[in-house]
Amino acid sequence: MDLPDDLLALARRHAGPFYLYDTARLRRTCRAFRALPWTPLQVCFATMANAHPAFLAVIREEGLGVFVNTIGHLERALAAGFDPAQVVFTASAMDEATMARVGELGVQVNLDSPGQVAAWRTLRPRTPFGLRCNVGEHVEGQRTRAGWFVGPESRLGLMDAEIEALAGSRDVVTLHLYAGTDILDLDYLRGCYRALVRLVPRFPALTTLDFGGGFGVPRAGQAGFDFAAYGALLAEVAAEADALAGRRLRLVLEPGRIVGAEAGLFVCRVTDVKIRGERQLVGVDASSAQFPRPLLYGEDAAHPVALVAGNGRPLEGVLPTRVFGCSTYSRDFLSHGTALPAARPGDLVVFGQAGAYCASLHTSFLGFPPAAEIYR
Repeated sequence: MDLPDDLLALARRHAGPFYLYDTARLRRTCRAFRALPWTPLQVCFATMANAHPAFLAVIREEGLGVFVNTIGHLERALAAGFDPAQVVFTASAMDEATMARVGELGVQVNLDSPGQVAAWRTLRPRTPFGLRCNVGEHVEGQRTRAGWFVGPESRLGLMDAEIEALAGSRDVVTLHLYAGTDILDLDYLRGCYRALVRLVPRFPALTTLDFGGGFGVPRAGQAGFDFAAYGALLAEVAAEADALAGRRLRLVLEPGRIVGAEAGLFVCRVTDVKIRGERQLVGVDASSAQFPRPLLYGEDAAHPVALVAGNGRPLEGVLPTRVFGCSTYSRDFLSHGTALPAARPGDLVVFGQAGAYCASLHTSFLGFPPAAEIYR
């Protein structure tokens, strides 16, 4: 994990825990997606991962659109300067008020069920839409980090018979897929994409294939996401789709966590240290309410952790360590299974891969304010 040289000085200027974003790194990842070898290609950042105005400003400056699934994030995206044509809206269990607002704003919409399709056609009878497709009958679904997204165990999308019932519809212009989360297995993505592509001949007015997101962020010891290999895969599958359609189709991708995760750090201060046998318990001036991924995802939220000596002293020893927050809530832990040098009050504990699904998950449950967010 790369740490900035002035981290201690920065921590002295900011009371309390904070997130620190490297906008240059964020821009590099945006550009890696923009450089994928297909035209036309629309890359839409999934705002669930981070909807901070400064984050969205960088996304917009780099030429990306946004994928949203709530009216709140839709309004935030428009306030950040995104044109409605740059916004994709997809949500489960949409009510008619949400549909009406989405239709009024003119953003691209993907519908998640036969019921949504019927309601949309009643509310917006001349407005085209996309279908969110569950391809689980044509690919063996994998349980990815956040659960099932493909197959009968998934609540998302239309199954094959439901899609077939809409075949020939000229108001269906997009086929949409959500393969899962944190996927590094390109063969799995290829299989899911091809399962979506086989639907192309069913819809004569089709203009767009939306392959969704799910791009993985590597854990320690894993190689990073292979953009070159993914680009070759994308071009291969897209060419197959064009051959079936008899025309050039637009592609949409919806990367989320991968865009910002490695551009962000979460920084907090050691306030207390307890020794329990050969293990140290390190208390910090932050809470899992402010850094919630470990609370919500448990061991699946494996953030790299580093200790920075607060007074420049040499760090000594390595101890099994649990990092706990400054409340009495029994689950207020920021890290369970790591190894750190012997800690002292005043040191910094720094968590990596914190630029996505961290600050955005803040909860008011314990009464802590959101941690500060610093962009530079």
